[in-house]
This record gives sequence, structure tokens and C-alpha cells, in this order.
Amino acid sequence: MIREPLTARGAEQLQRELDELKSVQRPRVIAAIAEARAHGDLKENAEYHAAKDQQGFIEGRISEIEDRLGRAEIIDPTRLTAGGKVVFGATVKLVNVDSDAEVTYQIVGVDEADIKQGLLSFRAPLARAMIGRTVGDYALVPAPGGEQTYEILAVDYR
Repeated sequence: MIREPLTARGAEQLQRELDELKSVQRPRVIAAIAEARAHGDLKENAEYHAAKDQQGFIEGRISEIEDRLGRAEIIDPTRLTAGGKVVFGATVKLVNVDSDAEVTYQIVGVDEADIKQGLLSFRAPLARAMIGRTVGDYALVPAPGGEQTYEILAVDYR
């Protein structure tokens, strides 16, 4: 079993989604299937087939979340003692050397990633280039338009 890093916040989000699927969505789709079944002929019953498709999606997502949580290695960034190095869970402030654009990202698990909210997957090229570096180091990131260079300005474990 391969462990996947996940922040405590990410694990809580997945657990909330799992609870919602099991306690709200699953019962709702089961009721919809029962109601559609009551209408008779299942071959031509679009409501029945739509509800069964929805049930398949819900059950698949439940299995996926349970698997992810079962393999999760939950990391609390506030408890890290990484000595100023960029590690999973760290929040990093960087500047693009070419454009002088400053950005701040927290390195998170795959399921948590949302670039618009500053949450960068640890598998993203930028995150991989930063991990292990410290303030003042440069991260070279391959990009479609050519290699980008970022300087690490700050590393925080909040």
C-alpha cells in the first residue's frame, strides 16, 4: 500500500464529503430508484436509469475517498521541524525572476490542490522544484514556454 501525504485540513474535507455521500446522497438516490421502480417498466424508465447511474457515481466516489483516507499519511504543517526547507505542507512565497510576479502557495496533497486558492499539489512541477530548497534558493521549473526561474522568499509552516 502506497501512502499519500495529505494535510489535516484535506483529510477533514474528504471526511466531510464522505459523510455527505453516505448520509445524504446515497439515501436520496436509493429513494429515487425505489420511486422510479414503482412506475413500472424499467426498460424505458429514464428516471430509473438516471438514478442507477447516479448511484454508480456515488458508490465509486465513496470507494475512492475511503481508499484515499485509508492510504493517507496526514501531515500537520504546524508540527514540522524542517529547518527552513520547503517540505510538504509548507507555505512558500516566491518571485518569478523574469516577471517579478510574487506568488504564495501551500504544498498540499493531490485531492486538495486548487491553484486559485494558492494550494499547489506536491506533484506539480513547481512544487517538485521547490521541495528541499530554502529561502534564497532558486527553483528551475520546466514550462511549455521555456524554463521558469523562481526565487524562494519565505517558507512558513502554519
